[in-house]
Amino acid sequence: MSLILGIETATKICSIALTKGEQLLAVEEIGGAFSHAENTTVFIEKVIQQSGKKLAEIDAVAISKGPGSYTGLRIGVSTAKGLCFALNKPLIAVDTLQAMALRMAKQSTDKNLLFCPMIDARRMEVYTAIYNTKNELIAPISAKIIDENSFSKFLVNQKIIFFGDGAAKCKTALEQYENALFDETVLPSALEINELAAIKLANKQFEDVAYFEPFYLKDFIGTVSKKLI
Repeated sequence: MSLILGIETATKICSIALTKGEQLLAVEEIGGAFSHAENTTVFIEKVIQQSGKKLAEIDAVAISKGPGSYTGLRIGVSTAKGLCFALNKPLIAVDTLQAMALRMAKQSTDKNLLFCPMIDARRMEVYTAIYNTKNELIAPISAKIIDENSFSKFLVNQKIIFFGDGAAKCKTALEQYENALFDETVLPSALEINELAAIKLANKQFEDVAYFEPFYLKDFIGTVSKKLI
């Protein structure tokens, strides 16, 4: 069975997991603030120590590729690339939203439910997509400004559960629909990154370590600290 080191840094969550097949060997996660720079490499060291394995033993490094936080993605991808170069291991990239949808689907028993992960992209905009219970993409990944007409063609006839750190701010616009459900507890995790990465590893779907870039979806817009104005 393959040993996969998974890295999730696309949102405020910093999550690192080490899995062997379907077995979780170790996981370290923290949320609530962007702390990837401080925690990513520390968490990697911890999961390796807790598992009793060595970094050289892993078969692949899996990364949550986005969309999401520009800085978080840069830190996660840079760390993953460094490990792949140093250890001569393949890099596997997994869609962040797809992994989130898988996490929610595993907690649901409703086979007719659709899953809409939402990542906060500032103001009323979110990175989002819609998946079915088979983790198949139903509505494409996009950056959306949410209003009362968003997802209306789905919500008229089908229940959708909205979740992720962007869902709360969209609730007012969408709660008019009886079929709109909300869950603020399900957040990204490296566990589902590894689960989807295992499929790609079996099919040898690897990234070019030298040229791979995160899926930002939107161009980065820098801001100036008010302290400097």
